[in-house]
Amino acid sequence: MDIWSKKKRSAVMAKIRSKDTKPEWIVRRYLYARGYRYRKNVKGLPGTPDIVLRKYGIVIFVHGCFWHGHEADSHIPKSNSDFWREKIARNRRRDARNKAELKRMGWKVMTIWECQLKPAVRQQTLLEMEYHINHSYLERFRVKKPALYPQGEDVPPALAAEPDAPYGNDPQAADG
Repeated sequence: MDIWSKKKRSAVMAKIRSKDTKPEWIVRRYLYARGYRYRKNVKGLPGTPDIVLRKYGIVIFVHGCFWHGHEADSHIPKSNSDFWREKIARNRRRDARNKAELKRMGWKVMTIWECQLKPAVRQQTLLEMEYHINHSYLERFRVKKPALYPQGEDVPPALAAEPDAPYGNDPQAADG
């Protein structure tokens, strides 16, 4: 049973924003402070990612655990539970479809859950995010190791053996 009337619950749910949420602010402030530049809520990409790091080829979604059905942290309200189950299932299907499309377009997709930004685990989450951004960048722009030898092998070609020959004007070398 809900603690609020239907009208009050509707008003509360209507005030929940989909952009510029506190979890998004946490991630964006961290990235900006660390020197990363990004665009936010890019409408031209599937799913309108929360953060787009074009230079790195990465999009980041910051998901609320309730709205996107996080397995580890979600619950279904007791009132109108059939509606909420279907609503969250639709959101999850849409998220999967958008992420698959972004991957097909060549983007790397990261999802950060709201519960991963709670104070106890926030620093670890942000450090892992930064690690994956940098790792992706290195993979994307890694210079292929040039072949050391003409055959493209990692071992030197066989050298021809030469007989001992006198060198320069050394008389003892010539006498043998």
